[in-house]
Amino acid sequence: MKHQGLDHFAIAVPDTEAALKTWRDTLGFPVLYSEVVNHGTTRLTHLDLGNTHLQLVEPLTADHPLHAWLAKNGGAGLHHFCLKVADVSTAQAESPVPTAPAAHQGTQGKRALFLDKSATQGVQVEFTGP
Repeated sequence: MKHQGLDHFAIAVPDTEAALKTWRDTLGFPVLYSEVVNHGTTRLTHLDLGNTHLQLVEPLTADHPLHAWLAKNGGAGLHHFCLKVADVSTAQAESPVPTAPAAHQGTQGKRALFLDKSATQGVQVEFTGP
């Protein structure tokens, strides 16, 4: 399995607008786009870091699993990093470690897939591609 470089770093946040006060307003990272995905359950906001993106991930529904993650981790924090791949299905089939059983909707219509973090020393890693 070969990746094509870093796609983004993702920070889970309870409130995108509050997070933008830090990342956009204080640190000056411009917003590239923001969208609601996965049937209205998640807001993904991408900021330009120059050589990659910073993705703010906000849960929008009361039962979203990120609420538990935010509570466990004391609020906003680094959630995962994401690698570009040519094809998510091929990456899943060739992955040297277990993956989630199915891909999910990523940004801008891309497919995405998480690796099992128990196989990556507790670090959450995601693949994304067409």
